[in-house]
Amino acid sequence: MIPIQPEVPAEHRSCGKCRTAEPLPFKFAFAYQPIVDCDTRSIYAYEALVRGRDGESAWSVLSQVDDRNRYQFDQACRREAIKGAAELGMRESLSINFLPNAVYQPAACIQGTFEAAREFGFPLENIIFEVTEGEEVADRAHLVNIFREYHRFGFRTAIDDFGAGYAGLNLLAEYQPDVLKLDMALVRDIDSNKPKQAIVHGVMAISRELGIRVLAEGIETAAERDFLRAAGISLMQGYLFGKPAFRALSTIPDAAYG
Repeated sequence: MIPIQPEVPAEHRSCGKCRTAEPLPFKFAFAYQPIVDCDTRSIYAYEALVRGRDGESAWSVLSQVDDRNRYQFDQACRREAIKGAAELGMRESLSINFLPNAVYQPAACIQGTFEAAREFGFPLENIIFEVTEGEEVADRAHLVNIFREYHRFGFRTAIDDFGAGYAGLNLLAEYQPDVLKLDMALVRDIDSNKPKQAIVHGVMAISRELGIRVLAEGIETAAERDFLRAAGISLMQGYLFGKPAFRALSTIPDAAYG
């Protein structure tokens, strides 16, 4: 389904936050980490991960985000992630993290994404929205509304860090995304941890019932990969397949698929 730009009355095409936003006082760039599909032995998508302008850590950027600039940062991230993907010739899907606390009116706040995709020639149908790692979500109803609106516009959505913090069964009961990303704490050493294995099997059973694809992130060992493949998970992300590449797209060695 190709996303359809929502009709927004002229007076609501921007909210007060974007009309009064100051320019960001810092610069940033992106690294892109591959998400692979082990069934097809191909790259399914790349996740855009924020970095300093010279490749510094994500924290060097995120530590400068506060209530005064959160909206402007979220909008700039979408634009820069799409611009970078287009410049690198990305043909796969692009997973963009968004800040739910920076989205005030979903139909208005999505306008910049449509504009960036048009400007840089990136296919809208290749965009996936997921909640950024570590973002504290105080208003779950607001997050659910954003997800539903983005789904209505035609975008794919993903719940990140499932099993940690806000991303639990209560959220899943209210909204069913296209992709559910298992928190890396559940993935680490799962091949030798019986409780983790039982939890993942349970998540897989729920996801099958709800028609959701499960993605395991933080894969570092062949043993983790092999257990999760046997459990029915084909979408994977982690250092075993490729680290985030700064302003570049990684290729996956065939041996990584096992």
